[in-house]
Amino acid sequence: MATQRRRFVKEFNPHITCYICKGYLIKPTTVTECLHTFCKTCIVQHFEESNDCPKCGNQVHETNPLEMLRLDNTLEEIIFKLVPGLREGEQNRELEFWKRKQPQENGDDGVVNVKRHRDDEEENDEDRDYHRSDPQIAICLDCLRNNGQSGDNIVKGLMKKFIRCSTRVTVGTIKKFLSLKLKLPSTYELDVLCNGEIMGKDHTMEFIYMTRWRLRGENSYPMVLQYRPRIDFG
Repeated sequence: MATQRRRFVKEFNPHITCYICKGYLIKPTTVTECLHTFCKTCIVQHFEESNDCPKCGNQVHETNPLEMLRLDNTLEEIIFKLVPGLREGEQNRELEFWKRKQPQENGDDGVVNVKRHRDDEEENDEDRDYHRSDPQIAICLDCLRNNGQSGDNIVKGLMKKFIRCSTRVTVGTIKKFLSLKLKLPSTYELDVLCNGEIMGKDHTMEFIYMTRWRLRGENSYPMVLQYRPRIDFG
């Protein structure tokens, strides 16, 4: 029976280190355009100066490359398991940061405050991280008229038609948002369209952007979705 060769962490370094800072990936974040991964802080700071991937040089987005980033939580867990002490070291650095940031509020040395801050952060981590870690997309919601058909007098244009939301938001959620903003009856049905095609309620904004908006040569920003009263073809 063949014995398994022991592997060293350094053998995995090309796959778990950041191209920008050369350290182990912290909050690994992948560019969806080219699938290169960097530390979250590193790539966000890079995109403040450039719209190109720092590794391959390809343009990530014409105006807002931050929309094309996605956290890789699975890779983060793998790295923490591969590199002994990395998780604890990162937590200690964060603790020291908050000690310096909030030195003496309600305590002699700031430790109480830091602990309370971390406890609050952990308590609300799921909700807060959801908004922070999801890539965001800007959308323009336009009212599409049906040439005087039934429902035109009920469905109006929004006062503020530009919104920013997670790329995971579905068409069904957009419909609920529109119904609330337009104060529509709960039984009232809307269609949401992109490039004249009705979108399914389970389609995410990312799916629509990748398969309808972007692939049809629409490079303008933001992505435009239209809504109208549902037309009964029966």
